[in-house]
Amino acid sequence: MTSFRSPLQNRVLPTGEIIAMSQRGSLMGNRGGRLHDPDSRELGARRWASRRWICCALDFKNRQREVMGPGYTELFFLDEVTALAAGHRPCFECRRDAAQAYARALAAEQGRGQTESGSPPSADVIDRLLHAQRTQPFRPKLSPADVAALPEGAMIARGETWFALRGGDELRWTPSGYERTTPAERQSEPAVLLTPPASVSALANGYRPIWHQSAGTC
Repeated sequence: MTSFRSPLQNRVLPTGEIIAMSQRGSLMGNRGGRLHDPDSRELGARRWASRRWICCALDFKNRQREVMGPGYTELFFLDEVTALAAGHRPCFECRRDAAQAYARALAAEQGRGQTESGSPPSADVIDRLLHAQRTQPFRPKLSPADVAALPEGAMIARGETWFALRGGDELRWTPSGYERTTPAERQSEPAVLLTPPASVSALANGYRPIWHQSAGTC
């Protein structure tokens, strides 16, 4: 008899919520420690262990891990666009080039994210900035002009549907990938910004996130 195991609760939505779904992610990450019970492999009440919310490569130096075992809680994302929207940033170990590019893009934004010397911010500075933005009590509504001004790779919500901005279009996010939308769908409800302002600034100043392959076929 074939047995089927229920999917683990370790897939991250663009809102930052962590749910169980069968579709696998193209990137992994964590939130600074263990959020689950290693015996039951179920999440506890908390959703982060520290401010260090990172987005990592699936493979790094041939390291092997037991997912949701005794160590930190492995989380998975459709792609980096999703991870940024959820409040994560590139890992300075397994994705060092990307993390440095993200930090340089933050430093390029006058008055936001850079150190007093003008050098790129450290991981700790970035984490403090993002954590403050993740814990804001509400997200303001965006006008059509506000949406048009957002950089490629930012994500917005319209009601209970999430969209990634790419090439002047709004691509609908699904667990399996992105889907093309119609003008009517894009105007159906007011938009709110999902991606934290720091990551929006990084995107606006040249940071290029990893997209799921489906975005190239929309």
